[in-house]
Amino acid sequence: MDNYPISSKSLEKHYQIHGDHLGQQYKDHLSGYNQWEQKGHAQEWMLFPANLGPRLSIDETSLSNGELYTILTNKAAKGQKGILVAMVKGTKSETVIDVLLQIPKKLRNKVEEITLDMAGSMNQIAKRCFGKATKVIDRFHVQKLAYDALQEMCIKHRWDAINEETNAIDNARWEKKEYMPLRFENGDTKKQLLVRSRYLLFKSPNNWSDNQKVRAKILFAQYPDMRQAFGLTHSLRMIFSHTKDKGIALTKLARWYNDVSESGFNAFNTISATIYTHYKEILNFFENRCTNASAESFNAKLKSFRACLRGVKDITFFLFRVAKIYA
Repeated sequence: MDNYPISSKSLEKHYQIHGDHLGQQYKDHLSGYNQWEQKGHAQEWMLFPANLGPRLSIDETSLSNGELYTILTNKAAKGQKGILVAMVKGTKSETVIDVLLQIPKKLRNKVEEITLDMAGSMNQIAKRCFGKATKVIDRFHVQKLAYDALQEMCIKHRWDAINEETNAIDNARWEKKEYMPLRFENGDTKKQLLVRSRYLLFKSPNNWSDNQKVRAKILFAQYPDMRQAFGLTHSLRMIFSHTKDKGIALTKLARWYNDVSESGFNAFNTISATIYTHYKEILNFFENRCTNASAESFNAKLKSFRACLRGVKDITFFLFRVAKIYA
């Protein structure tokens, strides 16, 4: 039961056993849970210094009822046993630092690289606990800011379309006419066009289906600013995808920053300011092209495990199972 994240209930139909009884027997007698040395503080923190490696990821995840945990993982484990280095309740840098400083300094100084997002608390943790490691801001967090800015513009246009349709319906009712919305060549109304374009805006044009190509053509014809904003988002993605030299990446990001400034889009001001503030850590990505993908994958596994158990009633025992499987 320690090798796979399964529930005792899932064994009932295969082995004709009572799942709840098996689960209780496993917890009380078979698992070693009652002898677990970290049981007393597991809900607050778990620490596994032996799993430390030269390349780490630090991220946060919601474990149960929206409760956030900061998780430190070892990239070398590739999502398998040994990936979990530390798991600390909350995101306060002081709390996480106090736990990680329990790891001997000699081991912490062997960490060469740590990937993280742009949160100030994560930066503090990395700086204080792994002073000799290169900090790398995850490219996907940078790109997500661009996607969010693009979606913000799309949502604004959607509200305008909703208000326009509402006014047209009221006018038709006032004039005692039947309201007939304008439909484009693919059958979308203006409101539907904006809603259905959401997913194609996250993709490269090379990956658009034929229907999405038609929809994008209509969208960009109706909203030229969306074409320009999509171009900014796509060009940022291409910088991260195809640039391998750190110096060239610096030049391209500087040009991209200028393009954003010239566009005048308020929605993109946040990301341009963020890139300006964190450009050194962002550029470190182009040295080894490390991302937080392993941390995101581990977070997904935790959520899948939680879903398999249909929720978490005993958080400490759940964390024990997580430790047995991944630490």
